[in-house]
Amino acid sequence: MVTMTTAQNALKDLYLDVVSNQLNTKTNVLFNQIKSSTSDVYGREVQKLVPYGVNGGVGAGDEGGVLPTSNGNPYLVFTSTLKNLFGSIEISDKAIRASSDDAGAFVSLLTAEMEGLIEASKFNLGRMLYGDGTGALTTVTSADDTGQTITVTSTTNLIEGLMIDVYNGSTLVTGFGGVRIKSVDRTNSKITIDKTIDSTFATSASSYTLYVQGSKDQEITGLEAIFKTTGTIYGLDRSTYPWLNSYIKTKSSSETFDEDLLQQCLDEVEKRTGNKMNFIVTTNALKRTFASKLSAMTKHIDTQNLNGGFKALSFNGIPLYGDKFVPSGVLYMLNTNDFVTHQLCDWEWLTNEDGSILKQKQGYASYLATLVKYAELVCSRPGAQGKMASLS
Repeated sequence: MVTMTTAQNALKDLYLDVVSNQLNTKTNVLFNQIKSSTSDVYGREVQKLVPYGVNGGVGAGDEGGVLPTSNGNPYLVFTSTLKNLFGSIEISDKAIRASSDDAGAFVSLLTAEMEGLIEASKFNLGRMLYGDGTGALTTVTSADDTGQTITVTSTTNLIEGLMIDVYNGSTLVTGFGGVRIKSVDRTNSKITIDKTIDSTFATSASSYTLYVQGSKDQEITGLEAIFKTTGTIYGLDRSTYPWLNSYIKTKSSSETFDEDLLQQCLDEVEKRTGNKMNFIVTTNALKRTFASKLSAMTKHIDTQNLNGGFKALSFNGIPLYGDKFVPSGVLYMLNTNDFVTHQLCDWEWLTNEDGSILKQKQGYASYLATLVKYAELVCSRPGAQGKMASLS
């Protein structure tokens, strides 16, 4: 007979390893190239000692002259807060009772819930990896003041079922916290939500930004945060430490995105920093454009098999991958050895005071279980990465 105890044991003993493996190895091809570590985690923070520049104790002189003054590597401490990553499942009491005498039915129920959690978590983690840490999904351009339809700038980061918050600047729009996306019209950049829009909302709609529920300014430090040119990163001001600024090439209208331009940029990053790139990621559209250009030049298109079952093009031995979450017109040139996901622990179930995993949802006949991971993405050499923009 299925009981709450057997249900919790199944979540802990049968499903946790499966979920962790899926999220750690199947989420995203770039995510797979980045190692995870519990080092440099102190309480709620990541504090990473990072060298920059070169050792100062070198020089040349006379045979009998004074030796160069010793002067080791300069160091700085990168500091960032561990981000709280959550994923929840909800099982109704009715469903549990209905399958209490049928273990097979209950396993099917749990499996369906876990598969949904995995897919939602993969989507969210993949999106965060390319974000700027603010959690912004897209901006609103207009809204239907008689229905539930919102027109947005881009639907790339949106998916059916996602719970979102609507903000006007730094203020949560009253009544629009935790609304759910019912459908996404990707052709016309529209979404339908589960709340009726009024004239007040519609009037100010163009000032609104969408975020994942409860996530504003709470997400990991993704690539767009690393490639910002102003402000701070890991607690350090870019204006004080200009070597934190990455190389960014904005393509002019007279230039063509081809293998020559890409190689020029790779060479420029290496010339400036000595860093050799080992991974290139761009949009799926630009990956297809690049492949077409190679085909037009009757060149053989090499591919590489990557961890997690992913396949990428090969450009001079460097994997070139297309990802749906990369911003339009952007290509990143990275050395993934410079990135580490620092974590307090791997994925775990959030437990209640009595050690149980499932907890009744207050005021509802259903039970919740929450998966949690405390982690932060840190790039030890942000200035040694490259980005191309305005590509077509």
